[in-house]
Amino acid sequence: LPSAANFVFARHPGKDAASLAAGLREQGVIVRHFKQARIAQFLRITIGTAEQNQALLDALQGL
Repeated sequence: LPSAANFVFARHPGKDAASLAAGLREQGVIVRHFKQARIAQFLRITIGTAEQNQALLDALQGL
């Protein structure tokens, strides 16, 4: 989808955000995880190029 924002704020319905962030980092994909209780299960993901976005999706499928 076309976007005017720089980031997506998202959570996975079945996986812990801290674990996802660590797993993505191991695959070379950096996302922002927050420790504040209200948003601890969310990740901030930068909108990238089509190739970068595909790399994120590929990395997520590997977790």
